[in-house]
Amino acid sequence: MPAKPSRQLETFPNPRPGRDYEISFEIPEFTCLCPKTGQPDFATLRIRYVPDRHCVELKSLKLYVWSFRDEGHFHEDVTNRILDDLVGLLEPKEMTVVGDFNIRGGIHTVVTATHPPKV
Repeated sequence: MPAKPSRQLETFPNPRPGRDYEISFEIPEFTCLCPKTGQPDFATLRIRYVPDRHCVELKSLKLYVWSFRDEGHFHEDVTNRILDDLVGLLEPKEMTVVGDFNIRGGIHTVVTATHPPKV
Protein backbone atom coordinates (compact mmCIF):
# COMPACT_ATOMS: atom_id res chain seq x y z
CA MET A 1 0.00 0.00 0.00
CA PRO A 2 1.43 3.41 -0.91
CA ALA A 3 2.42 5.82 1.82
CA LYS A 4 0.07 8.66 2.70
CA PRO A 5 0.91 12.24 3.63
CA SER A 6 1.47 12.76 7.34
CA ARG A 7 2.30 15.61 9.70
CA GLN A 8 3.94 13.11 12.07
CA LEU A 9 7.65 13.97 11.97
CA GLU A 10 10.07 11.48 13.52
CA THR A 11 13.58 11.83 14.90
CA PHE A 12 16.60 9.72 15.71
CA PRO A 13 19.45 10.47 18.13
CA ASN A 14 22.25 12.63 16.79
CA PRO A 15 25.08 10.15 16.15
CA ARG A 16 27.76 12.82 16.84
CA PRO A 17 26.37 15.05 19.62
CA GLY A 18 29.84 16.26 20.63
CA ARG A 19 30.50 17.88 17.24
CA ASP A 20 28.75 20.74 15.48
CA TYR A 21 28.03 19.84 11.86
CA GLU A 22 25.51 20.90 9.25
CA ILE A 23 22.78 18.83 7.63
CA SER A 24 21.23 20.13 4.39
CA PHE A 25 18.23 18.96 2.39
CA GLU A 26 16.94 20.14 -0.97
CA ILE A 27 13.35 19.22 -1.72
CA PRO A 28 12.58 20.24 -5.32
CA GLU A 29 8.99 18.95 -5.45
CA PHE A 30 7.22 20.98 -2.75
CA THR A 31 3.63 21.80 -3.68
CA CYS A 32 0.82 23.66 -1.96
CA LEU A 33 -2.17 25.62 -3.23
CA CYS A 34 -2.56 29.35 -3.60
CA PRO A 35 -5.09 30.33 -0.90
CA LYS A 36 -6.59 32.99 -3.22
CA THR A 37 -6.99 31.04 -6.48
CA GLY A 38 -6.65 27.38 -5.51
CA GLN A 39 -4.00 26.95 -8.20
CA PRO A 40 -0.90 24.89 -7.37
CA ASP A 41 2.25 26.62 -6.21
CA PHE A 42 5.54 24.80 -6.72
CA ALA A 43 8.77 25.38 -4.83
CA THR A 44 12.14 24.02 -3.94
CA LEU A 45 12.58 23.84 -0.19
CA ARG A 46 16.08 24.10 1.22
CA ILE A 47 16.51 23.10 4.84
CA ARG A 48 19.81 23.53 6.65
CA TYR A 49 20.41 22.88 10.33
CA VAL A 50 22.99 22.17 13.00
CA PRO A 51 21.53 19.39 15.15
CA ASP A 52 21.63 19.26 18.91
CA ARG A 53 20.29 16.00 20.38
CA HIS A 54 18.11 14.84 17.48
CA CYS A 55 18.03 14.60 13.68
CA VAL A 56 14.92 14.42 11.51
CA GLU A 57 14.14 11.05 9.90
CA LEU A 58 13.93 11.50 6.13
CA LYS A 59 10.89 9.36 5.27
CA SER A 60 8.83 11.24 7.84
CA LEU A 61 10.11 14.53 6.38
CA LYS A 62 9.06 13.42 2.89
CA LEU A 63 5.53 12.52 4.08
CA TYR A 64 5.33 15.78 6.07
CA VAL A 65 6.23 17.88 3.01
CA TRP A 66 3.68 15.92 0.95
CA SER A 67 0.96 16.82 3.49
CA PHE A 68 0.87 20.43 2.24
CA ARG A 69 -0.02 19.46 -1.34
CA ASP A 70 -3.80 19.96 -1.09
CA GLU A 71 -3.81 22.89 1.33
CA GLY A 72 -3.87 26.63 0.67
CA HIS A 73 -0.89 28.53 2.09
CA PHE A 74 0.77 31.86 1.49
CA HIS A 75 4.47 31.42 0.66
CA GLU A 76 5.54 33.40 3.71
CA ASP A 77 3.36 31.43 6.10
CA VAL A 78 4.17 27.92 4.89
CA THR A 79 7.93 28.55 4.97
CA ASN A 80 7.73 29.83 8.54
CA ARG A 81 5.38 27.03 9.58
CA ILE A 82 7.83 24.39 8.35
CA LEU A 83 10.62 26.11 10.30
CA ASP A 84 8.45 26.28 13.43
CA ASP A 85 7.46 22.61 13.19
CA LEU A 86 11.05 21.44 12.70
CA VAL A 87 12.45 23.69 15.45
CA GLY A 88 9.72 22.49 17.83
CA LEU A 89 10.62 18.88 17.05
CA LEU A 90 14.41 19.04 16.91
CA GLU A 91 15.43 22.04 19.03
CA PRO A 92 18.44 22.52 16.72
CA LYS A 93 21.34 24.82 17.46
CA GLU A 94 20.42 26.71 14.30
CA MET A 95 18.17 26.18 11.30
CA THR A 96 17.25 27.91 8.06
CA VAL A 97 14.33 27.04 5.78
CA VAL A 98 14.20 28.61 2.32
CA GLY A 99 11.08 28.40 0.17
CA ASP A 100 12.14 29.15 -3.42
CA PHE A 101 8.80 29.39 -5.23
CA ASN A 102 8.40 29.12 -9.00
CA ILE A 103 7.48 32.23 -10.92
CA ARG A 104 3.79 33.09 -10.73
CA GLY A 105 2.40 36.14 -12.51
CA GLY A 106 5.91 37.29 -13.36
CA ILE A 107 7.02 37.27 -9.70
CA HIS A 108 9.67 34.95 -8.28
CA THR A 109 9.34 34.66 -4.50
CA VAL A 110 12.05 33.42 -2.14
CA VAL A 111 11.24 33.28 1.58
CA THR A 112 14.04 32.66 4.11
CA ALA A 113 13.20 31.90 7.76
CA THR A 114 15.88 31.34 10.40
CA HIS A 115 16.24 30.05 13.94
CA PRO A 116 17.37 31.63 16.05
CA PRO A 117 16.03 34.74 14.35
CA LYS A 118 18.72 37.08 13.07
CA VAL A 119 18.80 40.33 15.02
